[in-house]
Amino acid sequence: MPRSNSDSVSAPCGSIDQRGCSGFRKLRRRDALVVGSLGALGVSLSDLFRLRATGDEPQSTPYTSQAARGQLPERIKSIIQLNLGGGFPQHESFDPKPEAPLEYRGSFGVTKTNTGEIFSDNLTKTASVADKLTVLRTVVGKVPDHGIATYHLSTGYSPTAVIDYPSMGSLVSHELGPRGNLPPYIAIPKRNAFSGNTGFLPSSYGVFEIGDDPAKGKAFKVRDFSLPEGLSLDRFRRRNAARELIEKRIRALETEPSTLDTMDGFYAKAYSILTSAETQRAFTFEGETDETFALYGSDVTGKVKAPDNKYHPKGLAERLIIARRLVEAGTRFVTIDYGAWDCHVDVKKCCDDFMAPLDHAICGLVTDLDRRGLLDSTLFWVTSEFGRTPKINKDSGRDHHARCYSMMLAGGGFRPGMIHGTSDSVANEPARDGLPLEDLLYTIYHGLGIDADKELVAFGTRPIEIIKDGKLVSAILS
Repeated sequence: MPRSNSDSVSAPCGSIDQRGCSGFRKLRRRDALVVGSLGALGVSLSDLFRLRATGDEPQSTPYTSQAARGQLPERIKSIIQLNLGGGFPQHESFDPKPEAPLEYRGSFGVTKTNTGEIFSDNLTKTASVADKLTVLRTVVGKVPDHGIATYHLSTGYSPTAVIDYPSMGSLVSHELGPRGNLPPYIAIPKRNAFSGNTGFLPSSYGVFEIGDDPAKGKAFKVRDFSLPEGLSLDRFRRRNAARELIEKRIRALETEPSTLDTMDGFYAKAYSILTSAETQRAFTFEGETDETFALYGSDVTGKVKAPDNKYHPKGLAERLIIARRLVEAGTRFVTIDYGAWDCHVDVKKCCDDFMAPLDHAICGLVTDLDRRGLLDSTLFWVTSEFGRTPKINKDSGRDHHARCYSMMLAGGGFRPGMIHGTSDSVANEPARDGLPLEDLLYTIYHGLGIDADKELVAFGTRPIEIIKDGKLVSAILS
């Protein structure tokens, strides 16, 4: 299996060179929670559940709702979010401007899609499945700052010093809960540092970071999702039986057994994960064929050599295959970051480096979900915190631009084969059907069966809407 170059996460700009903003390159996030290795009983996963559920975060409960829960259709069962952090260039992807002057249209040509539209010729494979895509060419953000825009994308709110808002993955976990044994919200291999997490919700709704990169192939191993080396399943079960016997004796002496009863639930959840063959398989490539890896572009490289003077695959194919296996097994929200798109210098070189693996992977996942009958119930969502400026700068790059940029959807009840919105002649502003980010998030929540007008309680007394002032965009729904 190919190995991946490490992907960057976004940060406010400092100095700029060919790799993008200095903050974008150098950011290192703090570990939110270190689980550690499995203990003597092999139940440190239960410690994770316990720590999350007994944290200091205030509980948040429904306050008001304009529609009773359960009235909205739950069209989307799972979401796979592929985030292209740094600011994905719309001219070089979904919104080329071949009639614009050279300093706007850039170095690439166009390819015709199977619906008769045009994409950049960086996306020839994606163009072949355009009849299954919903392309949004006029997404409107707020601030062209990496951190603020990424937080806005994830939560629907701009960051403030007063309230930390929950990310979409955490809200989906809070509102819908798990399906089966797997965590409902998973990041491959870790979450974007600026995307927010549980906000004012309890930490039990936080993301599970798998902590390793599927690009490693056979060496890929999810943190804490397997028994310690040398501990057989039979021996683990005997130890678990011994623990249950001890707990029963303690419970008989307890005047307030509720705490122990709760702990028993945490142990049971951890035990079910560690002993479930289905759960274990979801985090492996077991049963995947060479044809599937080829479909996703496992061996596809960019056109830019690594420091060892070789071309390397990026590992996106493997990450998306694991994401598909996770949603098949019941995970509700999987998020993946790919690439370093902060192309202030030499946008062509940036695209040459990252576009080909992306093109194959998008086409591969859409095709695979469709073949497996999962496309209608799974939303594949390609995002970025903003786009790039229409005019190429003096360094042959493009700068930050939030007023008009592109995203892509596939499946999940969105209208296939559709281009929504038209940008002006250089993709600077929407010419028709501008799509505020809040409206898009509102519409995705609607597809999940979640009322985005619903208010949750923060700090015990403060009602906060899931999405403030959002509207349903029925035109993009099938």
